[in-house]
Amino acid sequence: MSECGSTLPRRQLGRYLRNGREECGLTLQQAAALLDRSASTLQRIERGMVAHLREGDIGALCTMYDFDPEHAAAMKGLAVQGNELSWWCEYGDLLPPTFDFYVGLEASAHRLTTYEPELVPGLLQTPSYASVLFHAGFPNDTADEHARRVTLRMRRQARITRKHRPATLRVVLRESALHGVVGGPKIMAAQLRHLADMGTRPNISVQILPFSAGLPLGDAVGSFVVLEFGQDKAGRAIEPPVVFVEGFTGDLYLEKPGAVQRYHDAYEDLRRSAADAVASRAMLRQMAKEYTS
Repeated sequence: MSECGSTLPRRQLGRYLRNGREECGLTLQQAAALLDRSASTLQRIERGMVAHLREGDIGALCTMYDFDPEHAAAMKGLAVQGNELSWWCEYGDLLPPTFDFYVGLEASAHRLTTYEPELVPGLLQTPSYASVLFHAGFPNDTADEHARRVTLRMRRQARITRKHRPATLRVVLRESALHGVVGGPKIMAAQLRHLADMGTRPNISVQILPFSAGLPLGDAVGSFVVLEFGQDKAGRAIEPPVVFVEGFTGDLYLEKPGAVQRYHDAYEDLRRSAADAVASRAMLRQMAKEYTS
């Protein structure tokens, strides 16, 4: 079942509830038993991954953790926000399990930092490039389903292209992604020109990691995204950052500070080894010409 509520309020609520449980000295199993829910259900609430938050459950947890009335009211407010339907709900039948959770994080992110070794990131794909990938990945789709997949991907891009406070996107793309032909020379040429053009936006950075850079981390690294959610007026993080690691058979969400820092450090090592933004745009435009020559 798709989880179409707003992801950020659900994550915030889950973190506050987890902190409340730990301050009371209750284990996950003990609190779940008192709530008359399974431990897995309570864990999903604490991780912000429940499809619909029950007002009764949130109220019971606030009472159990001895939250004062103001704190409890704030928790219930977050639950209401978390249950509000988001724009991507209409595509819920097409989203893989848990990926709607990622789309929610992406829609709330202040900055996205990503490394891609083989493919152009979804937020920077042209419709034609995305269409070819979807035809290969979902060969049994109807024409309508296929069109909706492409539309969903294009709508996600509004997060970085909108005029009012767009998210910052930092990308390191391995050179292999420029050589792996998707859909033919014309589609590749258009895609590479699009990458170069997008890299001129003030909120977007695209750097190419050339083959000549070797393996800066001493090993091959798969794709990942670090999502950050900005700061409040006091300069505190609105929500802790999270790392999304996409896999062929499942995805990982990493939230422990040590793991997040490792991916931050890995990105910085890759970025320092990559061509700078100007040289990267020149490389992209040159390869686009080669595809059409």
